[in-house]
Amino acid sequence: MRDPRAERVRRAEWAVHPNAATTRKTLLQSAFSEASAQGLSALAAARRPRKRPVGHWRARLPTHAAGIPPLSPYCSAADPSVTAPLRSLLDYRLIVVTGKGGTGKTSISSALAEAARRAGKRVLLAETAASESIASFFETRPRALGYEGRELRPGLQAIHIDPHEALADYVRLQIGLGRVTDRILNTETFRQLLEAAPGWRELIILGKVWHLEQDTDARGRPLYDLLIVDAPATGHGLTFLDVPRVVQHAVRAGPLARHASWVEALIHDRARTLLLPVTLPEELPVLETRELVERARKEIDIAVDRLVVNRMPTGRARAASQDLARLPGDLEFECLPTLPTIRTMLEHDARREELAYAERARVSELCDLPVIDLPFLPQGFDAGSHWSDHAGLILHPAVWPTEVRPGVDEAGVSAA
Repeated sequence: MRDPRAERVRRAEWAVHPNAATTRKTLLQSAFSEASAQGLSALAAARRPRKRPVGHWRARLPTHAAGIPPLSPYCSAADPSVTAPLRSLLDYRLIVVTGKGGTGKTSISSALAEAARRAGKRVLLAETAASESIASFFETRPRALGYEGRELRPGLQAIHIDPHEALADYVRLQIGLGRVTDRILNTETFRQLLEAAPGWRELIILGKVWHLEQDTDARGRPLYDLLIVDAPATGHGLTFLDVPRVVQHAVRAGPLARHASWVEALIHDRARTLLLPVTLPEELPVLETRELVERARKEIDIAVDRLVVNRMPTGRARAASQDLARLPGDLEFECLPTLPTIRTMLEHDARREELAYAERARVSELCDLPVIDLPFLPQGFDAGSHWSDHAGLILHPAVWPTEVRPGVDEAGVSAA
């Protein structure tokens, strides 16, 4: 039994396909077939675009969910009557990527950095986790990035922000005395004091990010066009962003309060900074993403204008099951599984796809945000040659072929 809300969302999403006239005709035909059960009001509703409040994202999102070309038909949450696109991700100065652990936020951060590099931007990709992993996406034999960082691709610099090294860097800038500072910071007593002080890691890492955003070259231009921060996972990620506000409430004056105010101003600057949540089309990640977006809006006051749903199925199980239905029922495959076994496997996969589409529609509705969908990619040994496919999709989301759209047959008619 399909969720009728998810079904309506998918039908509205297919309206952004380049062959829009045919798709809208298909939608009207589908609505007419339902009119006998639901009344002529269903047909009228299909013909009449729903009005949205001024400024609502659905009222200003056309075929562009990332600010450039259209999303895939079942991926873009768009009305046919929209008029203005969202900002391109490339128009921001700082993008903070976060999400529940295991959603692929590090791979999304890397893909976004690669996409921006290909678009001609000078990019800095910053990793904040205790252990490094970003280099493994770019190199078959990854080497450590270190606090100084290094170039992974022409135009793409990457850095691992270690809080202890960032603190030493900050102290040197404030009081000088490099050798004396190093001796003090490296003592066991000082490290124990740091361990007892909550929030210092988050503040010093954000301070380093602010400093990197302010960096200029010899001509006075920003050293980087775009900074991408692979932030901690959901719960810690919000605490990470809220520390500057907490510090300002605790310390009213002095250099620490002043620097915290600079960092907080960068976080709140909607023209420069964007929070990009990453989730999966599954129940628990969807619920955590809703909480993340709500808290980001109310507590952090950071711009959140879209989210990424990673590992979306492409509808191939449903398409394969439709092909299988055309085969003779008594067909034998010799050493391969029997036809009923294959059919059962495909039906199971198709059901999982339907659940994923429903969760995808649900997270868009719960968060009231447009969604960038990225397809499931091979894992393990095959991952190295495929992960960079996301680099193109995150800025130029794909239009899936008609035959792999969920619930749609080759003629473009919804498969009930």
